[in-house]
Amino acid sequence: METVGNILGDKGGQVFKVGPDTTVLHAVQEMCAMRVGAVLVCDGTTCSGIFTERDLMARVILNGLDPTTTRVTEVMTPQVACVEPSTPASEAMAIMTERRCRHLPVVEGGEIVGVVSIGDLVRWDSRNQAFELRMLTDYIHGKYPG
Repeated sequence: METVGNILGDKGGQVFKVGPDTTVLHAVQEMCAMRVGAVLVCDGTTCSGIFTERDLMARVILNGLDPTTTRVTEVMTPQVACVEPSTPASEAMAIMTERRCRHLPVVEGGEIVGVVSIGDLVRWDSRNQAFELRMLTDYIHGKYPG
């Protein structure tokens, strides 16, 4: 069974963060430069939320807020679902589906060790399906050992 920790092992545990006083514009510039859809909002090692593309659209753009003066803490998502490295990938995908979120911080021993996105989990699922399809095809063609 594939776990979130296995996915992080392939992807890497880089965590993208901004400070609570960061402006929305600066956070978006960072997200674009890093090619990610979300950043954690942290003051040192304490994270208070996550700022996502969805927050930008629903809380900044639609409300006509100025991204050059609005702080990410004013428009971030404060309640963030987290998982542990031992969490099965399928469970992480179910959490994202149920909570309608696209990013899950991975926490071990009270410390954030990475973030998995829905894209990471879809790649995992696709790779598993391709492997299963290859095995079934080999079995049908008599290449299956046994």
